[in-house]
Amino acid sequence: MNQASADRERNARLMRLATRASMLTAIVLIVAKLAAWLWTDSVSILATLMDSVLDAAASLVNLLAVRHALEPADREHRFGHGKAEALAGLGQATFIAGSAGFLMLEAINRLLHPQPVGVIGVGIGVMAFAIAATLALLAIQRHVVSVTGSTAIKADRLHYTTDVLVNGSVIAALLLSAHGWPGFDSLFALLIGLYILRNAWQIAHESIQHLMDRELPDEERQRIRDIVLSHKHVRGMHDLRTRRAGTTTFIQLHLELDDDLTLMRAHAISDAVEARIRKAYPDSEIIIHEDPASLMEPKPDFAEE
Repeated sequence: MNQASADRERNARLMRLATRASMLTAIVLIVAKLAAWLWTDSVSILATLMDSVLDAAASLVNLLAVRHALEPADREHRFGHGKAEALAGLGQATFIAGSAGFLMLEAINRLLHPQPVGVIGVGIGVMAFAIAATLALLAIQRHVVSVTGSTAIKADRLHYTTDVLVNGSVIAALLLSAHGWPGFDSLFALLIGLYILRNAWQIAHESIQHLMDRELPDEERQRIRDIVLSHKHVRGMHDLRTRRAGTTTFIQLHLELDDDLTLMRAHAISDAVEARIRKAYPDSEIIIHEDPASLMEPKPDFAEE
């Protein structure tokens, strides 16, 4: 097995681990929060319960999407199935926005008709447990994203990051409700709903950018240029095009070489440049076209306009 195949296998293993851990965490938190809500009748706990139900649905979508995205290219999908991750991100954004809408309606109703919160200690204990479980999941997801760059796992991690803040705010709401106005519970739930809605938009926006084949960030494009131009026989480059689908990075460029090189020599230089790029981007598809340097005129690079 070559290095590229080993990297792909490692990435696939890590992504499967992250999706399964996410699903398991969501299920455990649903059970805990359901018990806490039935005990306390807190609308802010109901908010986090609904969020966890949506987490479970989103995690299931993520699990299926990642499984599909990891399938190798086939006759009908020559570029692989990586965009399934971006579709999963859009699905997550829809789930999250739906949970935010339900939560905000319920919070407004309770704000207009305040009700006392029940056993505060139980709610706080469950929220503390939820924060600890979510932090453990985030540690796993952070490692997976740093290694694989997975869009779907990144979206899931953003979602669960908001959960930590949400659960912390619920603890604050329960404490304030116990020592003052019961409406604090509903007010915090309303603010949580707005925050969740904002994050749904962030996830949707990033997913759409991937589906629209957005160029890599400028710093990554510059990194690619630096790698290419570091080869002593390369006279220049142009028409750099990049995109990312799932964990795969697609890179295309034109390489400017001396006019008098033989085809075999030009091919060898191109292979050496490709190997350098692949070392920096292990899971990548690279296409290089060789051009004689003397005939080159500057061509538009749309990403830099």
